[in-house]
Parts: sequence; C-alpha cells; structure tokens
Amino acid sequence: MTTLNLPTAATRRARRGRPSRGTSTALGILFLAIMLFPIYWMVNASLQPSGNTLTAGIFPFAPDFSGYERAIADQGHNLLTSLIISIGTVVLTLLIAAPAAYALAQFRFRWINVALLVIIIAQMVPGVVIANALYSAYNDLGLLNSIAGLILADASLAIPFAILILRTSMMGIPPAIVEAARIDGAGLIRAFVSVVVPVSRNALITAALFGFLFSWSDFLFALTLTTTEDVRPVTLGIYQYLGTQVSNWSAVMATAVLSSIPAIILLVLAQKFIAAGATGGAVK
Repeated sequence: MTTLNLPTAATRRARRGRPSRGTSTALGILFLAIMLFPIYWMVNASLQPSGNTLTAGIFPFAPDFSGYERAIADQGHNLLTSLIISIGTVVLTLLIAAPAAYALAQFRFRWINVALLVIIIAQMVPGVVIANALYSAYNDLGLLNSIAGLILADASLAIPFAILILRTSMMGIPPAIVEAARIDGAGLIRAFVSVVVPVSRNALITAALFGFLFSWSDFLFALTLTTTEDVRPVTLGIYQYLGTQVSNWSAVMATAVLSSIPAIILLVLAQKFIAAGATGGAVK
C-alpha cells in the first residue's frame, strides 16, 4: 500500500507565510541598491563639472574628468605610497603568519593554547593603543615618516588575524603528505614550501587579501606615525585634501574612487578562493 505524504495544516500555513521568489528578488535588489547608492553617488559626484555635490544631478549627462586629472596630479604619489605599503604588509604578514600557523596547527605542545590566547588578545587590543606605543618606539628608532615603519605597524594588526585564518586551514592538512615529502628527501623548509603552501593556497590568498585591505584602509597609523609630507598614504591624503578642496568636491570624490579601485579589483579576483576548501583532493 502506498502512503501519500500530504502536507499538514501547519506546513501549508508555513508555506503561505513565506515570501514568493519574486518578492525575495525584489527585496534583494532594493537592499543592494540602497547599499551601493553611496558608491554610485561618489562616482557621480566625481564626474560633475561644477565640482559641487549639492547641485549635482542624479546622472552625469555631461561627465567632466577634470576632477580625476586633479586627483592624479595631487594624490598620485600618495596612491603609489599606499600601494607599496600594502604590498609590503602582505609579504611580511605571510612570511611570519604562514610558518607560525603551521606550527600551531601541526605540532602538539602544551604552550600552544597559551600562544593562541596571546594571539587572540593581541587581535583585541585597540589600534590607538598600539599607535601611541609605536610612536614612542619609532621616535627612538628613527622609523617615523618611513615606509618600513608603516609596514611594520600595519603588519602588527594583520599577522594575528592571518595566523588564526591559516591555522584553521592547516589543521586539516593530512600529515601523510608532509611525511611523504620528507621520505623523498625534502627538509622541513622544503616540505613546507613545496607541500603545505600549495595546499593552503586558498587560505593564503584570503589572509593576503585581508592584510592588503587592513593596510590600504589604514588611517590611524598613517596619522600617528607620519609628521611630514614625504610619506603620506592616500587615506591621510584624502583627509588633508578636504581642507584645501572644499569648493572642488569632484577632485575629492575622484580621489576616493581611485583609492577604491585596487580593493574592488582584488575582491573580485579573490572571491572564488575565499570560500573554497584548502585541502580538497590532497590525498587520493
């Protein structure tokens, strides 16, 4: 005898209470439009010929790129400085965080839990506390107004976060693939570089992306650890740009658009690696 699974009254009421697919799509588009409207208005204001956002139209029918010319002339050096600092932060972060995360993931020692607690506490310390402490140390070491100093400062925030991300991924690496490399004659460093790093590619890209974004959007360290115009990241450049370009908002908005492009490009290129698994297919 065949039993028919007829929907109960509670199931029918639950289905009637759910929004339809069309309603869900419309709400999603509405929320997305609301969240992206500030970005659209930033681009729109950067193309206004008058340079005044108060009189700007909804759409720039006669776009003017003079704001971008002014932004590149005034802020091009600051954009390059931010790019150098961000790339340096990513390199330093991965060089320190990757071996540390692998050691915390694979080795079994009593002090590992203590080390993880210290890393979590370091991640929770407010940046303003670190900035004030670094200013005194940098003043004694001569690292104020230097790219190397800003790289070290930004990496101090990125490294604990990267260790936590990489450790979670590296805990799933089977020890058998590392032992196989050791049997073939590879040393510890060779096995780490040739086996662990490729397997952890997705986690490394995720850590690198967040390290880049931490450094690229940094304002606190740039404001605290730089006192001259020799080394000025774009975030500090935009802040100081507001005082001199109040009557020409198109240049200010153009600078904001240009500073958003690297982060947008990296997010688009790396999105498929962020959610991907790190050890799929490692062991046949």
